[in-house]
Amino acid sequence: MSKPFSKTSFLFTPLLKLRNRHFFLLDSFFLLISPLLAMLLRLDSPRTVITNYGGPLVAYTLICLFLRQIIFYRHGLYRRYWRYASVDELGQIVAAVLLATAIITGALFVIILAVPGEGYVLPRSLALIDGLLVLMLVGGSRFSVRLVYGWRQTRPGQNAQRVIVMGAGDAGTMIVRELKGNPQLGLDVVAYLDDDAGKKGVQIMGVPVLGGRELIGEVADAYSVSQVIIAMPTAPGKTIRQIMQLCEQAGVSTRTIPGMYELLDGTVSVNQLRNVDIEDLLRRDAVHTDTAAVQQLLQGKQVLVTGAGGSIGSELCRQILRCHPAGLILLGHGENSIFTIYHELRQQLARGEGVAPRLIPVIADTRDAPRIDTIFRQHRPEIVFHAAAHKHVPMMEMNPTEAVTNNVLGTQNVLQAAQDVGVARFVMISTDKAVNPTSVMGVTKRTAELLVHEAAVRSRRPYATVRFGNVLGSRGSVVLTFKEQIARGGPVTVTDPEMTRFFMTIPEAVQLVLQASELGKGGEVFVLDMGRPIKIMDLARDLIELSGLEVGRDIDIVVTGRRPGEKLFEELFIPGESYERTAHEKVFVAENASKLVPAGLQQTIDALCAAAQRDDQQAIIRSFQQLVPEYTPSPGDGGQMATATTAPARNSQARPNEAYA
Repeated sequence: MSKPFSKTSFLFTPLLKLRNRHFFLLDSFFLLISPLLAMLLRLDSPRTVITNYGGPLVAYTLICLFLRQIIFYRHGLYRRYWRYASVDELGQIVAAVLLATAIITGALFVIILAVPGEGYVLPRSLALIDGLLVLMLVGGSRFSVRLVYGWRQTRPGQNAQRVIVMGAGDAGTMIVRELKGNPQLGLDVVAYLDDDAGKKGVQIMGVPVLGGRELIGEVADAYSVSQVIIAMPTAPGKTIRQIMQLCEQAGVSTRTIPGMYELLDGTVSVNQLRNVDIEDLLRRDAVHTDTAAVQQLLQGKQVLVTGAGGSIGSELCRQILRCHPAGLILLGHGENSIFTIYHELRQQLARGEGVAPRLIPVIADTRDAPRIDTIFRQHRPEIVFHAAAHKHVPMMEMNPTEAVTNNVLGTQNVLQAAQDVGVARFVMISTDKAVNPTSVMGVTKRTAELLVHEAAVRSRRPYATVRFGNVLGSRGSVVLTFKEQIARGGPVTVTDPEMTRFFMTIPEAVQLVLQASELGKGGEVFVLDMGRPIKIMDLARDLIELSGLEVGRDIDIVVTGRRPGEKLFEELFIPGESYERTAHEKVFVAENASKLVPAGLQQTIDALCAAAQRDDQQAIIRSFQQLVPEYTPSPGDGGQMATATTAPARNSQARPNEAYA
């Protein structure tokens, strides 16, 4: 600490040692002198005060002392820890002083009216002036402790790192408040920057707003700033990218808070600060979901999630739990993943209040029809989210039997069990790879969609599918693969320099899945607005640069050629589907999807499953092409699936749907 600060700290240290017994004595002293000070202010003549009002003033003072101390005690003014005084404590002081002043004023007017002669009464304004003085003295003595403590706590050390907070909104002020209250974090906020010109020149919590993002370099240089905290949870990825570039030019590091889709409870804290990740650069404009409608749908219901241990399934469970269902059944095949999400949710419930829903972990394989039927009859779910599936494209190309039995037969078993027990609402998680599929994974998911449509028609219940693209951070995601390659020192492998994909974060995808589930009437395909497609090559470059490395110097990018089943561009709508926007701006619906179910669906499904049981890949391909005529198998890898057909892969030069391009 600097020498001046040490002296000042020494002068104010006794204030921090004051306790409630000391405040009682201080209050007594203030209450004894405040009537005299009030009279002096009223008459401006000490001689007149003593000569004409001495006796009544002494009586008034003693009565007020006794009355005010009783009221102060009853209002808890001697049971507070004033070091942490806030608006609540200020309200208590004001209420106590106002009550005492009202009683004294009333009593004084009664005396004035009852006792004749002006020489024996006090001025009628005395009680008001006295009350104001008491409020200043009593409140000031207590809040001086709070101010000194706050001043000492928020003084950064000499080695504190100077930072700029980008964003002077709610999130930015929350971050500044916490940094000021925790100087041990070693971060000294010197300025806000905000693109809102109306905020320029103002101070928020003692920190000035100097201007917009274009001043990052200038402010960083003038204040010796070493870090910029981006506190803009609703800003799109384009804005984050521009700020990152300005920070890089200024030679300062960056940290950020999560995006709005991750801040489901709306709170922001310092422990959420993290390095800027690819999710931030690809973030889209914030979308407001109708959380009230979703909560009304799920509250008090028995909800079952298949694939509950997976990336999408586990996030579904987290968000469903916030809607207060009566019970949540976590169904999955992998015991470790179900164990992990089950205990995470239990800890989440332990921190909450009210009646907690039942969490029921269930280890089961959706391919085991009797087991699935037993689970549904035992727990009687009312709403089902079917997220269980094999999703890895190259792996399913090499293991088509597993893709069929898990993605098709498993979906059929879950649907049959749901209809048998009268499940009111069923939502299946699908994929954009089901559109004009060229992969085994894609065609099995398209077949599963057809099963859901048929069940919706047969049951006349809101059974629907939700189709979207890649999710960042999911198991098998290209992002995780790139990160592992970068950690090993490269190279980063890209299959085709022109390949693009739709991306969204897992929390964002799940919020929109829940929104779509509330909109479903039966037999629809809901398609999430994935924004613009992203080039995989650009994604690789961004991840390398976010790791503090340079493409070509530190890490190479190598083009390896497309793998079996891969498209150059993904699509979101099947030809013949009539789609339109729903009441939610980011959810499309194809209401005629159930009309595209081919005749004899069940017979072809039975033949497909029988072929899978025999591991007859030729028969599997024939069944797929009967079910999904637009399916064009990949030439394969080493003859794995190529023996069935030599047709070239579709979509070699296709473009994604115009609505998303």
